[in-house]
Amino acid sequence: MFLALDLAGTFAFALNGALTALRVARLDIVGVIALGMITALGGGMIRDTLLDALPPATFRDWRYLTVAAVGSLIAFLFGRSLDRLAMPIVVFDAAGLSLFAVSGALKGLDFGMGFVQAVILGAVTGVGGGTLRDIMTREIPAVLSSGLYAIPAMVGAFLVVGGDRVGVAELPSALVGAVVCFVIRMVGVRFGIDAPAPPTYRRRG
Repeated sequence: MFLALDLAGTFAFALNGALTALRVARLDIVGVIALGMITALGGGMIRDTLLDALPPATFRDWRYLTVAAVGSLIAFLFGRSLDRLAMPIVVFDAAGLSLFAVSGALKGLDFGMGFVQAVILGAVTGVGGGTLRDIMTREIPAVLSSGLYAIPAMVGAFLVVGGDRVGVAELPSALVGAVVCFVIRMVGVRFGIDAPAPPTYRRRG
């Protein structure tokens, strides 16, 4: 199940990164596929590096590179036929965020991490690829500028780890965690909901 979630997240983020390259950066085929693959594989590579699971799964299993490349190529070939790319970009980003948050938490549990550590690992896995994508397109990373980005990832990972602690099977907790993460992210986007911001400082004198 972990592999299926990981590959699904890889595919979703590949589509997201490649569509971002088309719409925002207006890159050629090399740039589109490169950004799609970096977005797709970045979170998993960060996760495996933190776990000292080297080399990362990306370089141990050919399916990761293949899925990332195929997803990026599909977006390159058919992305321009979409009337509006903004919504597909957001949807695939939310899907990748959710699936990677869940798979990251599951892998943390497999490596014997504690409750808090596994939740953090899930969140880092979820936001990692999108952060690299934004840096490469010279955007402020969504994890820093979008109020409901890291929070949904942490909630999804929390539900997975919490389910494990109370004896819930992996599949139900993973599905619930991914769906809840996705819904929170999309609700935040739809209604422009942000996390609490610091109070405005008034200049004295």
